[in-house]
Amino acid sequence: MGKVFKVLIFTDLDGSLLHRDTFEFDEIKDYLKQIISKGIFVIPNSSKTDKEILEFSYDLGLSLPYICENGAAIHGLDLLNKDLPKELILSREKEDVINIFKNIVPINLQNKCKWLSEMDEKSQSLIFGLQDKKLKMALDRKYTIPLLFNGNKNEKNQLSKIIKKDGLYLQEGGRVVNLTDRINKAKAQRVFVRFFKKHHKNVKTVAVGDNYNDMDMLKISDIPCLVFNDKFTLDKIPINNLITTNKPSPEGWADVIKMALVKIQKH
Repeated sequence: MGKVFKVLIFTDLDGSLLHRDTFEFDEIKDYLKQIISKGIFVIPNSSKTDKEILEFSYDLGLSLPYICENGAAIHGLDLLNKDLPKELILSREKEDVINIFKNIVPINLQNKCKWLSEMDEKSQSLIFGLQDKKLKMALDRKYTIPLLFNGNKNEKNQLSKIIKKDGLYLQEGGRVVNLTDRINKAKAQRVFVRFFKKHHKNVKTVAVGDNYNDMDMLKISDIPCLVFNDKFTLDKIPINNLITTNKPSPEGWADVIKMALVKIQKH
């Protein structure tokens, strides 16, 4: 008999588990519930807000631990073990982040940043692909600030360099750029695993993503998985043992997870 591993699946949501345009996951809902019922932990690790991920959990009909806003906060570790904390905040508040930004960034570069919070509802809706209540939840952020950058590549690099000195970052998402504290999905995943390992020794981590802001999370996982995204070319991704599929989400998610679980069973 081989080792029995506790399996943690860290997953991006939009474009990885949820359909890129409709945000639905009905086709794989039963499969998702089935693997969770076998004692496998599914942990959303997403740029989505606290409220959006809670709604996803509600749609699934299960309470899940999760990481929100690109690694800014971890929720629900106590669901894994009652001795673990309910919430871990890894980021400064968004007001602190924006104040630092405005103090250190030259006006010419600030003017290239179009904040989503300052746009009209129609523009916000077009960018996020969401409306009404869902749009409000997507904009209800505590730690990260979504924006569009209207400058060229050199100006974006210049902006990144300036803010990095004060521990701020621009994180590329599928639809927007997020101004964040010194956080990312990988850092939050490492913290999560460290806490989990206090109670479980044999742990295997799987990570599923589809975009640039998922790459760090995939690199630190035992089994990295990439769901098909037509904006991506595989030869540009320097990750070993990467499991891929030619199907988009949500079916692509089930595809890569099945392959990952087979790989774990062979160990």
